[in-house]
Amino acid sequence: MAIEKIQAIRGMSDMLPEDAPLWHFFEKEASSLAKLYGYQHIRTPIVEQTRLFKRGIGEVTDIVEKEMYSFVDSLNGDELSLRPENTASVVRACIEHNLLYEGPKRLWYMGPMFRHERPQRGRYRQFHQFGMEAMGFKGPDTDAEQLLMLNRLWKRLGIAPVRLELNCLGQLEDRKAYREVLIKYFEAHKDVLDEDATRRLYSNPLRILDTKNPDMQDLVNNAPKLYDSLSEESKQFLADLEAILKAEGIDYVVNPRLVRGLDYYNLTVFEWVTDKLGAQGTICGGGRYDPLIGMLGGRDAPACGFAMGIERVLELMKECGVKPESRECDVYVVWDKALYLNALSAAERLRDADIAAIIHSGSMKFGNQMKRADASGALYALVIGADEAAAGHDSPAGFVLLHKGPDGQSVLHRAQGEQARAVQAGQRRLEGLCPRGEKEFVVGLCKGLPGGQVLSRHGLGRRVNGGDLVAHPHVDAEAVPKALRGLESELLPVLDDPANVVGQAAVGIGDEARALQHHDLRLLVQ
Repeated sequence: MAIEKIQAIRGMSDMLPEDAPLWHFFEKEASSLAKLYGYQHIRTPIVEQTRLFKRGIGEVTDIVEKEMYSFVDSLNGDELSLRPENTASVVRACIEHNLLYEGPKRLWYMGPMFRHERPQRGRYRQFHQFGMEAMGFKGPDTDAEQLLMLNRLWKRLGIAPVRLELNCLGQLEDRKAYREVLIKYFEAHKDVLDEDATRRLYSNPLRILDTKNPDMQDLVNNAPKLYDSLSEESKQFLADLEAILKAEGIDYVVNPRLVRGLDYYNLTVFEWVTDKLGAQGTICGGGRYDPLIGMLGGRDAPACGFAMGIERVLELMKECGVKPESRECDVYVVWDKALYLNALSAAERLRDADIAAIIHSGSMKFGNQMKRADASGALYALVIGADEAAAGHDSPAGFVLLHKGPDGQSVLHRAQGEQARAVQAGQRRLEGLCPRGEKEFVVGLCKGLPGGQVLSRHGLGRRVNGGDLVAHPHVDAEAVPKALRGLESELLPVLDDPANVVGQAAVGIGDEARALQHHDLRLLVQ
């Protein structure tokens, strides 16, 4: 009888290697942006006490009523929940560890959240959020800064423009007055209210404004506006925020129906919305939550923040054609017969220089190895053959490896004999991968560099012989007028001006022979 396969839980997805480049690109851009604005990283447990979310989010909310993964700890009877969002957890951590004692804090987080919703595109039961919380900051300038930050992030991710929608919920007294007006309005139209709206009429009537029921749209569109119940102070807060956004050229619309689904918000609420993801068009939401720290037992302090669903943002990036560069390694090591130790030594020296390297495993046919090298997306393939290994430690014989040419196609050639030994103009030779531990990079034959000149620092250099250019990670920048981009710019600087190249050599065998190009890599082992 066949063994039953175990499947992932519905609504909880695996991140596969093919998805990793997009995730890594997002994570890098988001975390670097947080650093750019002075935010510090914080991590909180995935499991918290259930009462944290009931008190912070609100008991009469969809999250607490329908969506939380809650359970009783069988060992001690504690009521626990997987976190459905992270703001309450961050505030709990700040209170518990007295983080605001020395002054306001800017914090960011990234991690998994859990809600028992109906899975669909952009909505999952385990999902990931990136968020920021600014605690101890009172004015609208902090709200505006977070919106400016998000606008910058969309541009970095290649998904701009995204529509910004704003509203002002006012303070608690404002909402109490509006609540009475709203209840009277909806009581006069009870026949139009659906089951959810009827249930919320007296417990949380503002949430009725956020209904998606098409039969209720005319009713909520004609409902009294919250803005009319705001105090002058609340109206001024919104006006000041709008003035900053206009001064910075941030487009937005004021949406009087925007209330958000959490009870702790006051004053500013906002969402960033796209039309490219269907019903799940909100990719980020947030606002000000001045009451929350006091609600959770801390000393009253103003705060604002936001969170975005990373999966939704990645879906939007795909829709916008964002495809980050992806490769398994920088160098793919191809080797012959019993030369594994030679290949391993070369790969380890590459890794010593922070160059990602993979040693081929599997079929030893040369053609198959080269196909795998090309499929890996590596910038270079390093070929170690019997001729190269037989040359011994005292011979400069080595191997030529190949680089993706200007047309993007991989050049797969190997040189033999004198072609493998002579360093010719236009060719780059790397001597850093040898048992003796030399760290110089010898690149090309160039004009204007007299023999004997030292072009390096920190004791890692060597004298230039016959016009060779010596460089390494600590090379004096002034010694190399213009370096190539990418891996070369970090480790293999060369003169990029063709006028500085004295000549060219041929490499290859038979029909594969061709002229050496400026971007070819010559790698020697000793």
